[in-house]
Amino acid sequence: MEKLTFYAVSAPEKLDRIGSYLAERLSRDVVRHRSGYVLIAMEALDQLLMACHSQSIKPFVESFLHMVAKLLESGEPKLQVLGTNSFVKFANIEEDTPSYHRRYDFFVSRFSAMCHSCHSDPEIRTEIRIAGIRGIQGVVRKTVNDELRATIWEPQHMDKIVPSLLFNMQKIEEVDSRIGPPSSPSATDKEENPAMLAENCFRELLGRATFGNMNNAVRPVFAHLDHHKLWDPNEFAVHCFKIIMYSIQAQYSHHVIQEILGHLDACKKDSPRVRAGIIQVLLEAVAIAAKGSIGPTVLEVFNTLLKHLRLSVEFEANDLQGGSVGSVTLNASSKDNDEKIVQNAIIQTIGFFGSNLPDYQRSEIMMFIMGKVPVFGTSTHTLDISQLGDLGTRRIQIMLLRSLLMVTSGYKAKTIVTALPGSFLDPLLSPSLMEDYELRQLVLEVMHNLMDRHDNRAKLRGIRIIPDVADLKIKREKICRQDTSFMKKNGQQLYRHIYLGCKEEDNVQKNYELLYTSLALITIELANEEVVIDLIRLAIALQDSAIINEDNLSMFHRCGIMALVAAYLNFVSQMIAVPAFCQHVSKVIEIRTMEAPYFLPEHIFRDKCLLPKSLEKHDKNLYFLTNKIAESLGGSGYSVERLSVPYVPQVTDEDRLSRRKSIVDTVSIQVDILPNTIPSDDVVSNTEEITFETLKKAIDTNGMEEQEKEKRRLVIEKFQKAPFEEIAAQCESKANLLHDRLAQILELTIRPPPSPSGTLTITSGHAQYQSVPVYEMKFPDLCVY
Repeated sequence: MEKLTFYAVSAPEKLDRIGSYLAERLSRDVVRHRSGYVLIAMEALDQLLMACHSQSIKPFVESFLHMVAKLLESGEPKLQVLGTNSFVKFANIEEDTPSYHRRYDFFVSRFSAMCHSCHSDPEIRTEIRIAGIRGIQGVVRKTVNDELRATIWEPQHMDKIVPSLLFNMQKIEEVDSRIGPPSSPSATDKEENPAMLAENCFRELLGRATFGNMNNAVRPVFAHLDHHKLWDPNEFAVHCFKIIMYSIQAQYSHHVIQEILGHLDACKKDSPRVRAGIIQVLLEAVAIAAKGSIGPTVLEVFNTLLKHLRLSVEFEANDLQGGSVGSVTLNASSKDNDEKIVQNAIIQTIGFFGSNLPDYQRSEIMMFIMGKVPVFGTSTHTLDISQLGDLGTRRIQIMLLRSLLMVTSGYKAKTIVTALPGSFLDPLLSPSLMEDYELRQLVLEVMHNLMDRHDNRAKLRGIRIIPDVADLKIKREKICRQDTSFMKKNGQQLYRHIYLGCKEEDNVQKNYELLYTSLALITIELANEEVVIDLIRLAIALQDSAIINEDNLSMFHRCGIMALVAAYLNFVSQMIAVPAFCQHVSKVIEIRTMEAPYFLPEHIFRDKCLLPKSLEKHDKNLYFLTNKIAESLGGSGYSVERLSVPYVPQVTDEDRLSRRKSIVDTVSIQVDILPNTIPSDDVVSNTEEITFETLKKAIDTNGMEEQEKEKRRLVIEKFQKAPFEEIAAQCESKANLLHDRLAQILELTIRPPPSPSGTLTITSGHAQYQSVPVYEMKFPDLCVY
């Protein structure tokens, strides 16, 4: 060998003939099973290959690869291992110039086949599989370093390489699951363990992947997992994608996420457990990708997940509708539970992904999810619910709000306007009026996530009478100008939803706890003196509604409202620290403890609490009195004039949209405040003469419908946005005007019709107006029958 090597180095032009001769000898010896001569020939070729690095080595390499192929084709395991070892040595040699005609298709196929060896002897089988994995590793190293490295990334090669590696990783994974967690492998174990070797090769392959060929390396993974049914259970699938996400370059992470989403779409009709397995894999991938670059797939991820959430709810609704007695019912119940697994996996993924986004992206996702929530009577949502029905729609509402709750968890905005812009607040509060206690709970919890900027919510958990609020160590800051402006604009809207939410018939203890927390958080985060007065007015209005009971609530709900008011007034009195106010609240609570414990949260929400038969006979000392509160707050400098004005919730179109009885049906008197922009011609002046034409116009209301609608809209907008002082001033001027008009109209004398023709004659002084055939005449401010 020394002489041959010296000769080959001295005369490199002879390498081609040396290689051809050795190849011919080796082929003959392989056929004749002369293993000794085969070993000698391969050793000679290896040494010559390692020693010679000249341009003339190219033809010699072709002879060398031809001989390696001969060894791999033989049925002898030793010769296959020998050929593999020689190829690995060759793969580690860096060539000076690329080879444009050399291809490794045969080696990819042969090494992949060796990875799937089924030899009867376990030791020989393991040895052949290890040789196949090392061969694939050699092919990858050799080709990615060549100029023509793109050839190895072609789908026909990846479809052989990747499943071969996963097959070996999977086999050992199954063994490990039976024998328990493996110990940390040593260096020798990595060489002798096919799974460890395959995993290292897989990592190396993915680490060399670039932007253009990333998808070709990932898609065979899905095919392998589908073929071997490894999505349920999905431990191995999760393990594979963790390797993928940690091995590829961070900027390519969104490619993998897109591929998972695409595969989820392709499997939308598979069993629920398969879809749940894919979604859990997506969760693991997102958890890793969120730490780096997620790329442009943020909205695509959420859009796809929400689409599959809708599909899951639709499948669940169809199963419930199609279920019947017997085994079919059991099967439907099983599918129902499986679909819930899918839905929980989707919500968990949405929440985790959303919680790892920066604040500006999280705000967009919150708006995106809120836009998907269907509200009865509107078409503003972008989610197709035509196939769901009422039960499915309710289910998708709950799922979307749970997703929103996960996304808003941990969100901290500097100002409340950033967390609750008008475009988000209005659609968020719409479900809070629906006749479903669970939906209302979710809306309140989302509100708490966004309002609680100082992590006080945990301290307020549970509705109770707090002896000393100072012990809670509430964190708060001075109310900023933006928060004050927010409450001036949206405060009435928040109060209204809390007021109506307290009066729902299906409220349970958790609803009252969340409503109490809402009032407490508004007090901590957003309350100045004006807001505190409004909140106390709201609490007194709730107490009055429970006593009067116009909504025919049950005794439990009436006592629940009373307990809520007691807990909140106890909290707010200690927060503003007005001694007289605290004394009044404490006295009422003390009397209730002795005489009416069912008015306190500690008793009414306890099992088997005795309830009173009525509230009308109770002593007024059991109630919080407005005059006492006004007197105590007025002595401390608070402006208490508005406390004497009972709180009445504003009227909006949300009552119509929420499938509940409109508040318009229960309120008999509305005060119309006309904006200054309305022309004075539309208003009847004080001195206008009442003629037949005037009465005719008053009777003919068909043409006035559009004006009435516009008038109502302006009134609602006025109450929503105008400052309280302006509303109060206009109310006063309107009351004075009404008084003057009534004085004028009451001067009219009315006499009954002279005949049963139904006509009505009006006289004023000596003037007599023409009789008109009507039964109702509408004056601007008074109806005369």
